[in-house]
Amino acid sequence: MEQLRNAKGFICDMDGVIYHGNKILPGVKEFVEWLYRENKQFLFLTNNSGKTPKELQEKLARMGLDVDEHHFYTSALATAEFISRQSPGAHAFVIGEPGLYNALYEKGITLDDTNPDYVVIGESPNYNYDNICKAVQLVQKGARLIGTNYDLTGPTEQGIMPACRAFVKPIELVTGKEAYYIGKPNPLMMRTGLRLLGCHSDEAVVVGDRMDTDVIAGMESGIDTVLVLSGVSDRDTPKTFAYQPTMILNGVGDIPVEAEK
Repeated sequence: MEQLRNAKGFICDMDGVIYHGNKILPGVKEFVEWLYRENKQFLFLTNNSGKTPKELQEKLARMGLDVDEHHFYTSALATAEFISRQSPGAHAFVIGEPGLYNALYEKGITLDDTNPDYVVIGESPNYNYDNICKAVQLVQKGARLIGTNYDLTGPTEQGIMPACRAFVKPIELVTGKEAYYIGKPNPLMMRTGLRLLGCHSDEAVVVGDRMDTDVIAGMESGIDTVLVLSGVSDRDTPKTFAYQPTMILNGVGDIPVEAEK
């Protein structure tokens, strides 16, 4: 625990770590206050592509947390950065929410439902049969398939619900084409996180609630990992994986509580 508390930088997931839906999780306020008090570098690195950093800042503000906008980085921003580097001025057919559309627009990517270079699937409550069929047709015509994140499910106030990969999978099955996923555990996200923090891998900690995105992303990047049990995982979850987190905690509230003992 002392090594965890002494880390220079913290890369934290949000869904299942900071909140469920619009409900803040226990101990989060104390954790954020501790990060500021101890002058830690920290970044909320989320696979959720639906919101902009400003919207995430405002969401936390409504929960009573005052966090600067520069502490947020999303899979939408990473997706837009990837496409703009791979194919400047590209066209894309997009299924997603404003956070994704805004990120793509800011990078000069044009929306196109006729002859796009990419089909981009993000987090959205607006999936429907017609959109999925359109995506299938465009991928069959040659568009490259991108998923903003690899999460199959996500925690909400109503329980565990389908997430991005669950909706990309039908397109993959019908077309026979595999999607390229940008968010965690893609090393692109971890490298960006470390760069934004100004930390080396041995100075940082990844905190998340998922073995298949957060923990593996940290492990493969040489970063210590903390699995919290406030989201989709329980204490038996790691037993089904070949790799293990550095530490398991009930939630981020355990970190400052332990620090003050």
